[in-house]
Amino acid sequence: MTAEALPVGADGRRRCSWADQAPIYTAYHDEEWGRPVHGEVPLFERITLEAFQSGLSWLTILRKREGFRRAFAGFDPEQVAAFDDGDVARLLDDASIVRNRAKVRAAITNAAAVLRLREAGGLDAVFWSFAPDGDRPRPASMDEVPATTPESVALAKALKRHGFVFVGPTTAYAAMQACGVVDDHVAGCYVPRA
Repeated sequence: MTAEALPVGADGRRRCSWADQAPIYTAYHDEEWGRPVHGEVPLFERITLEAFQSGLSWLTILRKREGFRRAFAGFDPEQVAAFDDGDVARLLDDASIVRNRAKVRAAITNAAAVLRLREAGGLDAVFWSFAPDGDRPRPASMDEVPATTPESVALAKALKRHGFVFVGPTTAYAAMQACGVVDDHVAGCYVPRA
């Protein structure tokens, strides 16, 4: 896909093809996706949301994002790690989030893993240590964007070694994209490199 083939939004800007499907997608594309994210809470949120997205549309997750933030205590890992069976029941009754027992339990397990990672330099240090070397060119089209990379495979393995669950290589790569570890905006997209 060349820059000329990219859709032009109502504001006259060329964007990645997926960004023009709904206003919430456009805002996410323009303001967040591919922009560097650092810090324990923001990274934990992105990893958790990517795990919840598995098998669903990202649009579903974006529409429920504020519900997730409320339900998961702003993604504070200390609070989420302390969730008990009563919290699991509360979450499974909460229509403002995706109600999936395995994913809810994974979020709680992963919060505890985030706390343990503090001894290894923290989630930020571990997550960003898998950034690819060098400045790779942007893909010419979304067809060139991989589902996994050697770095996402390695990141998924490292997270699992630290006790994370529900973070395979595809979820890890989606989180890397969401957090700006990789820049998969296509060539010609108006969003500048971070």
